[in-house]
Amino acid sequence: MPELPEVETTLRGIEPWITGQIIDSITVRQGSLRWPVTEGMAEIVQGQAVLAVRRRAKYLIIQLGHGSMLIHLGMSGSLRLTDRALEWRKHDHIEMQLSNGSTLRYHDPRRFGCWLWSANDHSQLARLGPEPLSDAFDSDHLFTLSRKRKMAVKPYIMDNNIVVGVGNIYASEALFRSGIRPDRAAGRISHQRYRVLSGHIKEVLAAAIEQGGTTLRDFVNGNGEPGYFQQTLDVYGRGGQACYKCQGALKEIKLGQRSSVFCPSCQR
Repeated sequence: MPELPEVETTLRGIEPWITGQIIDSITVRQGSLRWPVTEGMAEIVQGQAVLAVRRRAKYLIIQLGHGSMLIHLGMSGSLRLTDRALEWRKHDHIEMQLSNGSTLRYHDPRRFGCWLWSANDHSQLARLGPEPLSDAFDSDHLFTLSRKRKMAVKPYIMDNNIVVGVGNIYASEALFRSGIRPDRAAGRISHQRYRVLSGHIKEVLAAAIEQGGTTLRDFVNGNGEPGYFQQTLDVYGRGGQACYKCQGALKEIKLGQRSSVFCPSCQR
């Protein structure tokens, strides 16, 4: 599914084309997503200016003159800038046409994303933890909240109430670089090891954003181009293969119903 780097890549792709433009129209062909598309949204936002586009966690927020739209790409969604005359594809559900001629289409085979409008704050954002690339996220934050927690460290750092946007791929890669087993109890990891881990989380996410995200299944950026971070993955999706560091076999386990690959020799 699109994770934080993919969403940030999408933001950077669409922002220059839609900021400052007037919404000519929104067409909703399929409004049954994870949450139903806000009733009457097309009429509410028509004629409004797009003041800004920003990201919070894996949500995109389109700030309007009155209220804002909240977009989530779900499990398989993508936003593409297309030509207005381009024929709709299967699983193209929503289209936004703008005053400069740009057309933004939302494509989502699994329909697990969202398009919501609110005049005020969106409730989905209320309890989110800090952004991982911000100064608010550091080893002190991770260490303090982890005390007495028995849950494994991987689902701990993937908890959006702890820190947002550290999904399965990037959690696996950061833990490998930090030499920490994904199934080690979060409350038994020292402050020093969290200092290393927080640094690698920032490093892995920043590198993925720089390289355009990770191409897995359906993801493409705002221009329809895939990301390339998958070319540098050390452990994710490589269960049973040789570790790049020690050449030992990588082990695959299940944590919280998710696959986790790690090196038993390099990660302790």
